[in-house]
Amino acid sequence: MRIVHITAGAGGRICGTCLHDNTLVRALVARGRDAILVPAYVPTTTDEENVAERKVVMGGVNVWLQEHVPLFRHTPAFLDSPLDSRPLLEWLSSRTGGARAADLGPLTISTLMGERGHQRKEVAKLARWLAREVRPDVVHLSNALLLGLARSIREATGAGIVCSLSGEDVFIDAIPAPHRDTVESLLRERAADADHFIALNQFFADFMGGRLGVPHDRVTVIPHGVDLAVFPSEPPDLGARRRSRPGRTVVGFLARACPEKGLDQLVRCLPLLAAHHDVEVLAAGATVDAERDYITGCLTLARELGVADRFRWLGQIVRAAKLALFEAIDVFAMPAPHPEAKGLPVIEAMAAGVPVVASNRGAFPELLDGERAGLLHAPEDPAALARAITRLIDDEQLAGRLGRHGHALGRSRHGAAAMAAAHEAVYAEVAGGDRDRTR
Repeated sequence: MRIVHITAGAGGRICGTCLHDNTLVRALVARGRDAILVPAYVPTTTDEENVAERKVVMGGVNVWLQEHVPLFRHTPAFLDSPLDSRPLLEWLSSRTGGARAADLGPLTISTLMGERGHQRKEVAKLARWLAREVRPDVVHLSNALLLGLARSIREATGAGIVCSLSGEDVFIDAIPAPHRDTVESLLRERAADADHFIALNQFFADFMGGRLGVPHDRVTVIPHGVDLAVFPSEPPDLGARRRSRPGRTVVGFLARACPEKGLDQLVRCLPLLAAHHDVEVLAAGATVDAERDYITGCLTLARELGVADRFRWLGQIVRAAKLALFEAIDVFAMPAPHPEAKGLPVIEAMAAGVPVVASNRGAFPELLDGERAGLLHAPEDPAALARAITRLIDDEQLAGRLGRHGHALGRSRHGAAAMAAAHEAVYAEVAGGDRDRTR
């Protein structure tokens, strides 16, 4: 069985979807499966060995030109090909951070229209390449915004189509009306072109599945997996860690620098923590041009609140630095005000044996196993966030117990090999079964 995973690149930013899909394909290959990862629009960026193909499909330059310059919807392949060159797309991916969902409504509509949209030439090119050169049995789309490709791919290859549900709501909700309404309608229409959907947790399976009108029996929950080999096989001694720097507690944060992840909430709670404890925040994550004002605002807020000396922003970091961050912190905080679809940093913190404090929203209650791997707090409430972190600072036994349970849960539920095996079962069903797309 040949598996092709098509993943949208993220403009030079390490993103959760790229990390998930790269880890999944690596694990599938490690299990002896015939699987490849194909980037769409621009190359993918990860903090581990990148296993993506050099070829980029639906090249971002051609996609943009065909949306905005009608002439390019009819140009021959020999003129399009240079615009799909990897060096050009890599250059583009380092400069696409200024794109905002609010400005991409028409382009999103057009790509969801697939064979009827302005990019139909690119869709046909992708379908021909898959049919003639790759010959997949299953094609897995990384998110629902790629569903405009499904119909042409299925007709050209006969492959089963799987689609991940992966936090699309943030992008969709940022598109203003009336384009947002059209996007929603097209997503519900195009959902019928996929054989099966995969969500990383039950919360998002219910939420996004319902939004797309997908029946429950067409959505499978497969927990996010990570490469457990890079995390400690035994939980750390958090008490010894804290005693190595007497009196000081370090709170960690790792996520994209955007309002949906809630770094500003952590900054706002820092003065409340510092009033009674020697505490600092060590934060890292990807920043793109469209979000630089947000991180600048967080740094300014820290200065205004008098805690700038307790707040360190590291920016986007490589894997070694990420693992070092988890080894340096006592508590991991993820105060996301928006309902989280994936929660990869929380899973990584658990795998590192660090207790978590997260907002009581989205995937977090599920990930934290009913507060046995961490504490939940009221969303958008810095005082509640501070109280939860304070509990872990004041109660070393509680922190240790939560860290140990999270570590065990990470190893039993969130391994990459288990994630790959569960995907294989879905792939086998859609590749060999009687696929009824009229449901």
